[in-house]
Amino acid sequence: MNVHEYQAKQLLKQYGVPVALGAPAFTPDEAAKAAQGLPGPVWVVKAQIHAGGRGKGKFMEAEAGDKGGVRLAKSIDEVKAFAGQMLGRTLVTIQTGPAGRVVKRLYVEDGSAIARELYLSALVDRATSRIAFIASTEGGMDIEKVAHETPDKIVTLSIDPASGYSPFHGRKVASALKLEGDQIDQCVKLIEALYTAFVEKDMALLEINPLVVTKAGKLLCLDAKINFEDNALFRHKDVQEMRDIGEEDPAEVEASKHDLNYVKLDGEIGCMVNGAGLAMATMDIIKLYGSEPANFLDVGGGATKEKVAAAFKIILSDPNVKGILVNIFGGIMRCDIIAEGVVAAARDMAIKVPLVVRLEGTNVELGKQILAQSGLKIVPADNLADAAKKITDEVKKAA
Repeated sequence: MNVHEYQAKQLLKQYGVPVALGAPAFTPDEAAKAAQGLPGPVWVVKAQIHAGGRGKGKFMEAEAGDKGGVRLAKSIDEVKAFAGQMLGRTLVTIQTGPAGRVVKRLYVEDGSAIARELYLSALVDRATSRIAFIASTEGGMDIEKVAHETPDKIVTLSIDPASGYSPFHGRKVASALKLEGDQIDQCVKLIEALYTAFVEKDMALLEINPLVVTKAGKLLCLDAKINFEDNALFRHKDVQEMRDIGEEDPAEVEASKHDLNYVKLDGEIGCMVNGAGLAMATMDIIKLYGSEPANFLDVGGGATKEKVAAAFKIILSDPNVKGILVNIFGGIMRCDIIAEGVVAAARDMAIKVPLVVRLEGTNVELGKQILAQSGLKIVPADNLADAAKKITDEVKKAA
């Protein structure tokens, strides 16, 4: 689960992380009022969407101008004017895709005198099962670009969960960022605070870009991006309350209501699979046969007929879907239950796109019998390669 920048900073501030003063705003008047409560005389007006690259982004609507989603205001009137230009309009960045995101809230922050911009992030390193900090002197840039062009400017430091954080971790990060004097002590405290917040709040990603050194020599988190581990949200009611459903894909929101793991993609073949590994393999083989998957959808090991029907509805809500591939390996999941769900959904929804079903495992023969006797145009497949080839051919025929 993602949160907005201002929410991330509010949370980090509770752990003693240095952030600039600021306040959220939902109207131009609220933005002006927020600026009046800050020292000034310079304020930063930031669009709040779940996407990076806001400063370099552009608004679709011509009247909003091309100044991007992060603007520097030198008066209260300018704060209000910028807010009016940004709210309710669609911001397109490198991370939103061409559809962009509608700006529904802003963050008005006190301006900072910046001497240096740095990069700092923390994430769960699956290879080592540790929390890793990534630091670079190249702040304010796309870290992927830095990694590609100047990998020597990125330093990674892992923290052993058995021993936890120690001051030497902070000093290593400070060295990587080329900090000096009192800034080293600040960095030691900062890394400890970020590590504590990361662990206690079950974060999956924490990114500070940029982390700045002000002209007064102070470290300040000028931006903050946090992604929380969905499976641990039950432990954090305060974090759940930060969720902005309006920033999420409607189909993904609907999927979460039915305990389905769904991610929308850009292809034309809708996929319904049980098990994340099998789902990834299914998407790979669809690409191998010349098509593109429209989604990742894992119905899990305990799917019911109702859950299968919900999965079909979610897949078909995507207008790009030209065919559906159901690929089920029945271990915990029985193939006859899936077959009943597929038949019921196909009848209720009058599915018009090609439908290929591959079943294997528990009660597979009964499942195939249910599909064959349904009277519906369901194409059976014997194995994964056969299924991918058939759905690709069926979609080409229907085109």
